[in-house]
Amino acid sequence: MPYQAPLRDYRFLLDHVTGFAAVTATPHFAEATPDLTEAILTGAARLCEDVLAPLQRSGDRHPARLENGVVRTSPGFAEGYRAIVDGGWVSLAAGVGAGGAGLPVTLATVVNEMMASACLSLQVGILLTQGQIEALEHHASDEIKATYLPHLLSGDWSGTMNLTEPQAGSDVGALRTRAEPNGDGTYAVTGQKIYISWADNDFTANVCHLVLARLPDAPEGTRGISLFMVPKLIPNADGTPGRRNSLHVVSLEHKMGLHGSPTAVMQYDGATGWLVGHPNRGMAAMFTMMNNARLGVGVQGIGVAEAALQQALAHALTRVQGETPPGGTGTGTGTIADHADVRRMLAEMRAEVFSARAIALACAAALDMARATGTPDWAARAALLTPIAKSYGTDTGIRVASEAIQVQGGAGFIEDTGAAQYLRDVRITSIYEGTNGIQAADLVGRKLADGGEAAFRLLDEVQAGAEAARAALPDLAGDVWAAAESLRETVEWMLAQDLTDRLAGAVAFQRAFALVLGGHFHLRAAVADPARLPLARVAIRRLMPEQGGLIAAAREGAAGLYALAPQGLSA
Repeated sequence: MPYQAPLRDYRFLLDHVTGFAAVTATPHFAEATPDLTEAILTGAARLCEDVLAPLQRSGDRHPARLENGVVRTSPGFAEGYRAIVDGGWVSLAAGVGAGGAGLPVTLATVVNEMMASACLSLQVGILLTQGQIEALEHHASDEIKATYLPHLLSGDWSGTMNLTEPQAGSDVGALRTRAEPNGDGTYAVTGQKIYISWADNDFTANVCHLVLARLPDAPEGTRGISLFMVPKLIPNADGTPGRRNSLHVVSLEHKMGLHGSPTAVMQYDGATGWLVGHPNRGMAAMFTMMNNARLGVGVQGIGVAEAALQQALAHALTRVQGETPPGGTGTGTGTIADHADVRRMLAEMRAEVFSARAIALACAAALDMARATGTPDWAARAALLTPIAKSYGTDTGIRVASEAIQVQGGAGFIEDTGAAQYLRDVRITSIYEGTNGIQAADLVGRKLADGGEAAFRLLDEVQAGAEAARAALPDLAGDVWAAAESLRETVEWMLAQDLTDRLAGAVAFQRAFALVLGGHFHLRAAVADPARLPLARVAIRRLMPEQGGLIAAAREGAAGLYALAPQGLSA
């Protein structure tokens, strides 16, 4: 079944669940009228369904390759990329002052999800360019902005970020790439970076690398890292691409999935670069790009989950196998969709996709409200929701893609159906831009450093919503209220522990938080539209109860883990 953008769900979430009306009510986003929003949704849907979705299998069957130092992209990717940039989709949420459309991140998030559903390998490159645009907007000098932003916003040039080195993965502070002053305001950047997504291509005029490196007198650790713009082609005085810089693609990785997205080892040999932001403050600038990417990666997981679910559902509605339940409990077609366990899988998959999508859009709306109002509480909410959106979105992508194979049985395991590609492609999303374990550590560490105030405010809202729903849906409202109260007590427990005990339960806590938020948004949806009550019941009665076990694990502490010595883990 070809991918179809879930426009009905997007419209419903924007109008009734995730607070988008408050965003568009601000003067900052007043231009995001209902008519413009609808035009964006329908235009992006046409692009993704008609142009990008047909490229999904092409990228997998004909991977990007390196030929004589030049990256050759998958068939059709150049045309797909051109359709994206010609439609202005890259610069949708970029600031007007920089030359972007200045529309809400919430709308850009919806568009990015559609693109990820249609062809994740190509969408990865778009997300990186968008993140680089935001980093430059916030941290670059006026000269760098004037040179690079117009080309990045138009899509004529693309952007990457270079953090990881062979000895420095999550421990970015261990990087060794160095930057020596050239005496003319530029720097000579030397070192090797690995796992660089879309480090090169054959369809943009230039590739702009944001590279983390150390100045000669830099202190050790992350406090001594600076950020540099290092382009593939050094711009001429008139802004056009000039001579080749001293950098090259060493090799492309052979990956489990995302074959259409070239992942490179990059070598910099005294390459000319320009400092972005202040010396030794590179991590602050790079985190602007990474935080943008973390929400975006969560949305990638949701996008793949949607596409995988659509394929599984189409199979279940047409595959006749075995005797179906009597008594009119099914569809009456005799297909496997009438079997209770298949129905369970499909219902739980759909409920999780809705939950993850609602969390991501609520995070995006908080980012928009922070930008529009300058209110610290909105910024704190966006910060709190970012690790949850990233981890739950990507976990949902992996879980749904795997379950979609189960629904399709042997056909799902056969590569020709394309079901396995979704799982292979999405598996990386829980790893990059900070593993989901790192997101959990961030949640129980930095995001609770305010004494839990942002978390408590959000839980207050969840419980207030449950109280308001008691008259219409007393049983489900009571369940959501009780789950939120249990989560509140767990936040209080976390705040009373040392960091090691927090970290030992962080992943369980993070998922428990997501399940409660999912129940909250499903309850809100059911109140707004009773037709959504059956799905809300699945989320609240079948998925959310897992929270109890997760909270028990979250509060177990670290002693039991460290009582098991590493040698005790072997057989």
